[in-house]
Amino acid sequence: MLQRLRENKSMQGNLLILPTLVFMVGLLIIPLLLTLVISFGQRGPDGGVIFTFTLDNYIRLLGFQPGCLELSCFDSLYLEILGRSLTLALQTTLLVISLAYPLSYFIARAPLKRRNTFLFLVLVPLWTNFVIRVYAWMMILRTQGVINGFLGWLAGLLGLPFVPLEMLYTPGAVLVGMVYEFLPFMILPIYTSLEKIDPALYEAAADLGANSFRTFLRVTLPLSLPGIVAGTILVFIPVMGTFIVSDILGGRQVILVGNLIQRQFLDAREPTFGSAASLFLMVMTLIVTYFYTRKFGFGEEIVAA
Repeated sequence: MLQRLRENKSMQGNLLILPTLVFMVGLLIIPLLLTLVISFGQRGPDGGVIFTFTLDNYIRLLGFQPGCLELSCFDSLYLEILGRSLTLALQTTLLVISLAYPLSYFIARAPLKRRNTFLFLVLVPLWTNFVIRVYAWMMILRTQGVINGFLGWLAGLLGLPFVPLEMLYTPGAVLVGMVYEFLPFMILPIYTSLEKIDPALYEAAADLGANSFRTFLRVTLPLSLPGIVAGTILVFIPVMGTFIVSDILGGRQVILVGNLIQRQFLDAREPTFGSAASLFLMVMTLIVTYFYTRKFGFGEEIVAA
């Protein structure tokens, strides 16, 4: 048997992927299928699931009441939450790209001895618990926080009246927290793309008469596009489903689709509607990601990131 295994390369490959396959089926495929089945069920009187087939949960998610598809029964609440989540994810992704690209470019062009130090500083915040980092922003943004404290001190120094800014529990605070939390996931793939660019290409562009701006547009940006695509996927998808940042920095007032799903399972005890919202979010995210990658292609750095 062992001799046959040594000679059979196909069997060796199957044995190597078997643990991963079991893991994927047990912890991904089966739960996803169970969520799909539950999404077509009904909520029981005790908060359980009655396994039947109904589209009521999806009809309700689209803003209509089950059994009433007229405009008089339409309520845009859930669609507004989905739209708000999509808008926030796009805003976060665009801001993260605008912040990460210059920093990644700076690190990639830094002397070799300093690059590891800069990358280390980028990764240091990830060593701290996600929730603790979000709570740190509460200390910064609250009425008696760091920013208002500094502004109050500056106003007192200049003899000016000062009213503390209401920054916490606002959509802006949630956006700041999202950008901060997911910035490293954009820096790393973009840096990987920029670091791989052959310096000889810049010399060739200069020999052909291209200035710095034209070299960036014709050489640097196109070659770093795979990193941008990979970073976008790594940022956009988690932002669409996260709920911790909006719960803490939004004060449960900025409701995103992640908060909706969480509350359906834990507070409202409606796993059927929560499952439908989860699948709707997954499909919506896959559609956006599909068209984005069709336009720009998958980045090779997504694996490295």
